[in-house]
Amino acid sequence: MTFEILGSDFYGYQSLLTDREQSALSDIRAYLESDVRPIVNGCWERAEFPAEIVKPLAQLGAYSFAWPETRSFENSAVFRGFVALELARVDASVATFVGVQNGLAMGSISITGSQEQRDEWLPRLASGDVVGAFALTEPLSGSDSAQGLRTVATRDGDNWVLNGSKRWIGNATFSDIVIVWAKDAADGQVKGFIVPTDTAGYTATPIENKISLRSVQNADITLENVVVPESLRLQNANSFKDTAKVLRQTRAEVSWAAVGNAIGAYDAAVAYSKERVQFGKEIGGHQLVQDLLVKSLGNITASIGMVVRVSQMLDEGTQRDEHSALAKSFTTTKMRETVSWCRELFGGNGITLDYDVARFFADAEAIYSYEGTQEMNTLIVGRSITGTAAFV
Repeated sequence: MTFEILGSDFYGYQSLLTDREQSALSDIRAYLESDVRPIVNGCWERAEFPAEIVKPLAQLGAYSFAWPETRSFENSAVFRGFVALELARVDASVATFVGVQNGLAMGSISITGSQEQRDEWLPRLASGDVVGAFALTEPLSGSDSAQGLRTVATRDGDNWVLNGSKRWIGNATFSDIVIVWAKDAADGQVKGFIVPTDTAGYTATPIENKISLRSVQNADITLENVVVPESLRLQNANSFKDTAKVLRQTRAEVSWAAVGNAIGAYDAAVAYSKERVQFGKEIGGHQLVQDLLVKSLGNITASIGMVVRVSQMLDEGTQRDEHSALAKSFTTTKMRETVSWCRELFGGNGITLDYDVARFFADAEAIYSYEGTQEMNTLIVGRSITGTAAFV
């Protein structure tokens, strides 16, 4: 089998993948190029999510690779990272949808659910028959979720009653279930619940007027006396430490998506540099343009090396919070720098959707902030270095 390594993977890290992994990645890449890339700019401009891609992505295994109950073959975290990269280098909104479905919703159930819950929900999510969301962030609680969570769960016999609000919840306007994290009124510990979105008292209101990840269907969620049976409480989620187990894994994959978003901008810039003619020759032949491309490729190459190692550590069982935090902080910072250089290369053309770089440039802002801000991840790593927490 011949597998084409991306030119932006300058050191050829994709060669670390097995033949089976390379084949699966090649299939995903082909679908993204043929069916997704042609529609994403229009969806982004209209702030619509292309629902028609949900089932085809499921058939390609995009939601199922990580979990024993659903994966079709044994695979590595490096492979799953490259899947996130491939998605994001075509469209970060699509990558975000898959990250919520696969990493946050399915991850919550796989990591903190009972065996019965895993058996019931993971295959349905993997097939795309059920769309999931993940509700942790609140209007008044983002970076301080470990302490500042205000949504409350009150035990009432065999049921739980949820009251509170959530914000920036991806997929929530059209999802079938939402993983809601709430504080137990009795012991103050954070617990997780599988909440069907047709439950009385659940309301999702779209967040509009976004300038980033416009195709992602973020929502404000209101929970007013939402009754959830004990059978839908995640049985192994008993404190925020259990929530953090999910975030540790997804934070690493967001780092991969950041690299993919940077590559998307870089690939567009390379192509444009070979087409645009100024001063009698292609702009790729000018020194200052080559300088922008080389600096961008350096950022991308350094970032790929970092996320590959973090994913290897995940497979080895040695990855800690500070490892994924450093990757998220570094790669998103370098992504932000890279997309800026790439947009600069386009001049005025770089601010229109006619050239993909504008979308990657705008989407970088959301990736930079979600799944832990640069500042919070810096403090996580700083605590590891010094032994002293500096969060407040």
